Amino acid sequence: MAEPTPAAIVGSGLCIGCGSCGADAGRDMAWDRNGLRAPVGALDMAGEAFARTCPFSPQARDEDAIAAARFPTAPVVDPRIGRFESAHVGHVAEGDFRSGGSSGGLVSWVANELLRTGAIDGVAHVVPTDGADGVFFRYAISRSAEDVARGARSRYFPVDLAAVIREIRATPGRYAIVGVPCFIKAINLLRAEDAVLAERVTHLLGLFCGHMKSAAFVDSFAWQLGALPEQVRAVEYRRKDAGRPANWYTAQLELADGSVRDRDWWHLADGDWGAGFFQASACNWCDDVVAETADIAFGDAWVEPYASDGRGTNVAIVRSPELRDMIADGVRGGRLSLEAVDADFIADTQAAGLRQRREGLAYRLTWPRSGITPRKRVAPGRGDLGWRRRLIYRARYAISRDSHCMARLARRTGQSWLYVRWAAMMLGLYQGLAYHRGWAGRLFDWLERRR
Repeated sequence: MAEPTPAAIVGSGLCIGCGSCGADAGRDMAWDRNGLRAPVGALDMAGEAFARTCPFSPQARDEDAIAAARFPTAPVVDPRIGRFESAHVGHVAEGDFRSGGSSGGLVSWVANELLRTGAIDGVAHVVPTDGADGVFFRYAISRSAEDVARGARSRYFPVDLAAVIREIRATPGRYAIVGVPCFIKAINLLRAEDAVLAERVTHLLGLFCGHMKSAAFVDSFAWQLGALPEQVRAVEYRRKDAGRPANWYTAQLELADGSVRDRDWWHLADGDWGAGFFQASACNWCDDVVAETADIAFGDAWVEPYASDGRGTNVAIVRSPELRDMIADGVRGGRLSLEAVDADFIADTQAAGLRQRREGLAYRLTWPRSGITPRKRVAPGRGDLGWRRRLIYRARYAISRDSHCMARLARRTGQSWLYVRWAAMMLGLYQGLAYHRGWAGRLFDWLERRR
């Protein structure tokens, strides 16, 4: 197999824009035409190190191999959620961690506890910017509880690690990095090649991930809330309301004139996360939902009664003995309100994502494609997929691809309705297939009866 280059990874739709290669000499990161991060510079330069460190390179170690080396004594090994010491559901009981986060506050609590105990000197995480240039979030290194609090809540905006990797290389200390599964995998692969990063990056805090959105998602919010994208200065993807179920998302924009506009997701033309609007191409070829190579990984408890609790509830998978003990101490001291759960409980909270990354990925791997072929832990195959499930995966793939094109067309022509009406039509088709809803649902139900 020929060694992949950055250009080949990008051209094959496998670049997630993590920035692991953009931190190298001769390369940087920039915005591509779809509003995603991508490397620029020496993209044709091949090398064994790149082939081993790009998280979507077929020559890189997979999540099973990385986790086996990192957590060899883990008592549980589950094919859906990986190796782990313990798993929990609940929230932070002390302070305002829970109210300040999108979910139960555990990510910020663990980051702060690592800082408080001196285990780390800084945590690299995503923080908001002033939004003046249309960039609303970026990675930064925080060294205090106040700075960590700036990074609370969900950020569905493209970011990359290149700048913080360079900063960690240049500044001695011990660091934790918070990231989605592919970013955490990239750091693990880099640590195996770079002795400085191996010494300085001591903790990895993972976030469960359905897929990564492009920056055009904010444009869509603006178009549907009656604003121009260039007027937006801040975005809140999941505004919290303790009086409403946690899964009733509300998008909120702050505009340059200080006004605020918001709308519930289900009133948006592209407001169904599972449909895949503005999804990065590489997410179609990922098989890690729960950050299997992180020391600890966090998600939302999308099962009842937790999903209806607007205060927010976390699930957490603890993989390292050190963080297992930290979490246990927090529970004993009454600082954390957590209950132990098993792998089945965690998998149930992420059932849709796991179907997309297992059953759906196996089906997508049977499709003909050009460029580099992904090497995944899931074997290609249709299994016993019926026509409806196959159409769901086809529709989701088409939406994730074509939403970028339609948004570009809307921006180029100044006609935002072109995207909004297309999105509403595609969402109707998708929900008719997936949930038997609306006119499309009645049509597909009739077709199913006729078969």
